[in-house]
Amino acid sequence: MKSTLFWILAFFITITAAIYQRMTGPTYPVRGTVQLADSQIKFRLKRSHGGETDHRISIMVADTAISGEVKYKRYKTDDDWTTIPMQREDNVLVADLPGQPAAGKLQYLVYLSHNDSTISLTGDNLVVIRFKGVVPLFVLIPHIFFMFGAMLVSTRAAIEALRPSKNPRKMVLWTVGLLIIGGMILGPAVQHFAFDAWWTGFPFGTDLTDNKTLIALIGWIVALIAGRGGKPARGWVIAASVILMAVYLIPHSMFGSELDYTKMDSQHQTFMAPDSTNLVK
Repeated sequence: MKSTLFWILAFFITITAAIYQRMTGPTYPVRGTVQLADSQIKFRLKRSHGGETDHRISIMVADTAISGEVKYKRYKTDDDWTTIPMQREDNVLVADLPGQPAAGKLQYLVYLSHNDSTISLTGDNLVVIRFKGVVPLFVLIPHIFFMFGAMLVSTRAAIEALRPSKNPRKMVLWTVGLLIIGGMILGPAVQHFAFDAWWTGFPFGTDLTDNKTLIALIGWIVALIAGRGGKPARGWVIAASVILMAVYLIPHSMFGSELDYTKMDSQHQTFMAPDSTNLVK
């Protein structure tokens, strides 16, 4: 009975951390509500787009007297701003941002107008959207499964290490195995499909997702070595679990792959899939 309760506790801690990580990341949609004339308008602006298509911005606006426009330019460039009017499709205002190469980013603002009143949905805060390739589900789903499993078993191992009569050794082995498969095998595969680069963490770059996976794995390998011969190595297990939880509380996709447009333009590769040398490290 206690074991079941401990697994439920570990699951609750893990799912809470996973939700926090997802919702605080730079690719989580920007949501909000604005008031214009007599209309209260809810919006959801995406910050990630998969595939080679344009990205459609859609805002539900029933009042036909309200119009809109989108201003955008490539991220971290001296480009001039481009303004495109939003088109009305029944009760929805839409506009399409042009598709970008993998790891390319656009920064944009959405404006709504009624008579002489114009508002920006996000005020002065620019919305940055990153484009990426499509990751096949047969790679993405196992990656998520194994990484969530690693976090879950890691948390459960720490709970087990706190129990003097228990040995968390088997859970240490499971955690290391799940991390290797999910983070060091499937993780680079996801990176390759999304951004045409297998690894952009240390020593090749500063991708925080890759680096935090590496740090977490090193922590657990140290705990594994400390427990050789069947020793519980409780302190090492707890420390490794804390490290894994700490690094995965860092928002997902921070300092992720980013196309260097300046370098791409100088090589006359506009709108061509970048190789890893064009990624900002």
